[in-house]
Amino acid sequence: MVMTRAWRNGTAAERDFPVDRISELIAEDGTFVWVDYTDPEPSDLEHVETELGIHALAVEDAVERGQRPKLDRYRDSLFLVVYDVGGLDHAGDLTTHEVKAFVTEHALVTIHGSDVDTGAMERRLDATTDIADHGVPWLMWGLLDAVTDHATNTVEDIERRIDALEEDLFEHGTPREKQIQRRSFRLRKALGVLRRQVVPTRDSVASLLHGDAETISDGIRPYFRDVEDHLVSITDSVDQLRDAVSSVLDTNLNLASNRQNTVMKKVTSWAAIIAIPTAITGFFGQNLKFPGMGEWSGLYFSLGLIIASSLTLYRVFKAKDWL
Repeated sequence: MVMTRAWRNGTAAERDFPVDRISELIAEDGTFVWVDYTDPEPSDLEHVETELGIHALAVEDAVERGQRPKLDRYRDSLFLVVYDVGGLDHAGDLTTHEVKAFVTEHALVTIHGSDVDTGAMERRLDATTDIADHGVPWLMWGLLDAVTDHATNTVEDIERRIDALEEDLFEHGTPREKQIQRRSFRLRKALGVLRRQVVPTRDSVASLLHGDAETISDGIRPYFRDVEDHLVSITDSVDQLRDAVSSVLDTNLNLASNRQNTVMKKVTSWAAIIAIPTAITGFFGQNLKFPGMGEWSGLYFSLGLIIASSLTLYRVFKAKDWL
C-alpha cells in the first residue's frame, strides 16, 4: 500500500499519483513529494531506488526490521529511523512502531507497518501550510513533531501511573506488595525502552540542526529546535521518572519490612504472655510440697498470679505499641 502527495511552490498540487511519476514531478521547479509506504515489499522499494537514486545500503536497511534509531548520511540522501511510541498496553508494556524515511532534496519517503497511523503527521502538515515553501524539511519536521508529541503523551501517562502507584503504597487494607512491585518493574522497563528510543532521535535532530543536512534553512530551523527541546525535556523526564519508580520500589520494600517487624513484635508479645501461665502452672505442678498444695488457696493464688502477670505484660506491650 502506498500513498503519494506532491506540492508545488508550497501549494498542494497532486495526490495518489503513481510512483513512476516521482522523477518527472521533482524535475519541475519548486516541486517536492511525499511517498508513504505501508508494509512494502523489496520490489516496491526498487522503484523508489530507481526514481530517487537512493543508496543501496539505505534500501537494505529499510527492508530489515528492528533497526536502531539513527540518521545515516549518504551522498545525495539521508536515511532516518525513528520509533513512534503508541503508549502502554493493557499489560503495562510500551508499544513502539518503527518508522523509516529516505530524505532527498525533493522527496520524503516514509516506510512503516500497518500499525502506524500517519494521520497525525498529515494533520500537522495541513495546519502549517504557511511554511510549506520550505519543502522536504517541512515534511521531516511534520514526521518528527508527530513522533515527539506521541512520546510526550506517553511520558505524561507514565507519570500519572507512578502517582497512582505512590498512592497505593499507603493505601489502607490488604497489603499488595507483589502487585506494586510488578507494576513498578513494568514501568521502569517501559521507561528504559522509551529512553533508548528518544535519546538517539534527539541526537538525530541535533545533527540536522548543526549542519548535517544543509537543506535545513533558517526559516524552518526554529521548528526543528522546538522538536529538539521537547526531546531533551522528555529525556530529562524519563530519568526523573526512573528515579521515582526506584523510590517506589525501595519504599515498598521498606514498608513490607516494617509490616513484618510489626507482625513479629505481636507474635513475640503474645508468646511472652502465654509463656507466663505456662511457667506458673509448671511450677505449681512440681512433685514437691509448697504452701497451698492440695488446698483451694493454692489454686486461687496461682490463678491470681497468672492473671496479674498476663495483664502486666499486656499493658507493657500495649504501651510500647507492640500489640
